[in-house]
Amino acid sequence: MACQLSGCSSQADQKEEAPNIIFIFPDQFRNFSLGIWSAPGYDEYIQGKPDPVVTPALDRLASESVVFSNAVSNFPLCSPYRAMMMSGRYPDHNGVTANCHKDREVSLKTDMVCMTDVFAEVGYDVSYFGKVHWLRNDPLFTQEGTYTGSTEAPGGHYINSYDTYIPAGPDRHGIDYFVQMIKDDHFNPMVYSSDPKVVEGKEDGELYMPKRFSAEFEAEKIIDYLENTHQQRDTEKPFFMIWSLNPPHNPWTPESTKMEYYDQYTEEGSVNLDHLLARGNSDDSVGNYAPYYFANVSAVDHYIGLVLDKLEELELSDNTIIVFSSDHGEMLGSHGKQGKLVLESESLNIPFMVKWGKKLKHKVEDYIVSVPDVLPTLVSLAGFEGEIPSGVQGASHAELIRGKENSPLAKPSSALIMNYDSRGLYTKKHTFVVSEKKGYVNEVYCYDNIKDPYQLNRIALKDMDNSLREDLKSQLTQLLIKTDDRWYQEGVCSDFLTYN
Repeated sequence: MACQLSGCSSQADQKEEAPNIIFIFPDQFRNFSLGIWSAPGYDEYIQGKPDPVVTPALDRLASESVVFSNAVSNFPLCSPYRAMMMSGRYPDHNGVTANCHKDREVSLKTDMVCMTDVFAEVGYDVSYFGKVHWLRNDPLFTQEGTYTGSTEAPGGHYINSYDTYIPAGPDRHGIDYFVQMIKDDHFNPMVYSSDPKVVEGKEDGELYMPKRFSAEFEAEKIIDYLENTHQQRDTEKPFFMIWSLNPPHNPWTPESTKMEYYDQYTEEGSVNLDHLLARGNSDDSVGNYAPYYFANVSAVDHYIGLVLDKLEELELSDNTIIVFSSDHGEMLGSHGKQGKLVLESESLNIPFMVKWGKKLKHKVEDYIVSVPDVLPTLVSLAGFEGEIPSGVQGASHAELIRGKENSPLAKPSSALIMNYDSRGLYTKKHTFVVSEKKGYVNEVYCYDNIKDPYQLNRIALKDMDNSLREDLKSQLTQLLIKTDDRWYQEGVCSDFLTYN
């Protein structure tokens, strides 16, 4: 595609006209696992104690960024997050209402204009490194893992129960340079790439197994891309890059952990879970994998740091928008639970920070950011607000991030949250949840996030203050209507929620 940006005849000119963008999001990296929250002046912004993690690269990035303490993963699960991030739309509109799996039909709509499509159309080189997980999983591979595009022999095989390779074409949504990592096995990822040099000469669609720590492999290939070692990108264009790391997602075992980062989470070789599980709602017997989780948090930090250092070395950092976030959190023994897909803070609250050289001043913001906001925010921040696709349901935070005085934009005070059988409302003060069974109300409860930061006291419907209950109920209903959620479309829980 020809460059459609004015004044982009040279790399120096394009730096003046349009920023590069890197969106980085590790899988299952909870907001409490950022070291910056343990620094003086930061702890007041989060609910309860942060994790005792070591993340020097991300701490430095945060100290130079606009940092959001109340970013929310609206549907805290891998595929729904990715589809919302890419499309700017909620699950009932983008096609992904569950994790993509070989036994499910969910898939990001092929004809949906996504964030990567937008940046490709305005003249960016668009690249993607890491986990994708937004496409329906079909048996279109040989036994050896080569993509055939057919269920007929030698096709007819799956490569993985969950994620699958995305072939060149419309389902890549404008991505030019593609390095896809598949499988939750950090030292044994499956790799497919549009660049034969990444996969030892293999073609796009042929399986490659590097037998290396996935974050290390990705960082190496990203640095090659930034250095343009073999003309991977057009240096007369700005680049838009997404980097989706798999760690610190499970498994949490020695075999799937970068163990050189493990010892710092022990006391002379012994694990002290009372120290590691600092939050007041943690169950040591459930969260005993904490040192493995934190070791991979620190490993991710290290490899992200290498890429950030390379941006500095190449003098690209000043005009590169760098965003760090995550698809969802991790319970880590809180409330006796592991994993995600829980409408409690450890699962919902994700990192979100934005750095752009000297153009943004460091500050911490505590207003609410939702996942569908990513597309309009980055497109607007880069200067292409007129290119935001119609139908996008997220809101741009670009003016607020820039610190524009007298901005007419209100700071969001709530977010719609959901899982398979629940819808809820997240505010700084409260988490309000309604669960359904066969279309009718099953349970309604609330947490007071200020008085009860560890959410130890679930307030039942009958015990809620009447005015508070009606206010939260009204806010939730309006969000369901605004987002045209399935609950509104089908009248789910209309025995409690008033949709008209």
